[in-house]
Amino acid sequence: MDFDLFWSSLGPMLLGALKGTIPLTLASFVLGLLIALVIAVMRISSNKVASGVGRIYVSIIRGTPLLVQLFVIFYGLPAVGVKLDPWPSAIIAFSLNVGGYAAEIIRAAILSVPRGQWEAGHMIGMSRNQTLLRIILPQAARVSVPPLSNTFISLVKDTSLASLILVTELFRVAQQVAAFSQEFMLLYLEAALIYWVICLILSTAQTRVEKRLDRYVAH
Repeated sequence: MDFDLFWSSLGPMLLGALKGTIPLTLASFVLGLLIALVIAVMRISSNKVASGVGRIYVSIIRGTPLLVQLFVIFYGLPAVGVKLDPWPSAIIAFSLNVGGYAAEIIRAAILSVPRGQWEAGHMIGMSRNQTLLRIILPQAARVSVPPLSNTFISLVKDTSLASLILVTELFRVAQQVAAFSQEFMLLYLEAALIYWVICLILSTAQTRVEKRLDRYVAH
């Protein structure tokens, strides 16, 4: 094993993670959560059109590979006159994907809140939307933290697909160094190690957040 190459490539890879992987993950996750919240509310709506649109969206996102979604946006949209740079394409694709999966998590969390909470809001004069925002969503947020955290960790790994549309992130840097040095096994294992460490840190943080939230849950 070429340890000199390992240590010399570590800096560029970490820089790729800091400037590419992490910002891409954060931007996509935040936008994805906003999409998910809208879709989740549509899914539980009594309006059949809104509910149907939300159901179709989730079905499409969950029923097609993320790589295909990424390629449709980056390579497919130019065919209809919409050309996007690699970064916006990646953020849009990952956000839409997160939205589809997180929507079901949020919907399930909302439905887990006892029906009496809705009735309590109605009795004190709140509208349905006010009850949702002030009473239901805060309780649902606590329930949805563990699965949403898992979605976030999965997204960190999924961002490696952005290298296929020339986004410079951790795995793209590993590919470039490997192509130059021809040490594919070493560089790809090094990239895997960095992903693992990032996910390990996030998993530890997730566990601590869950324990803190658990203090406020009656047993």
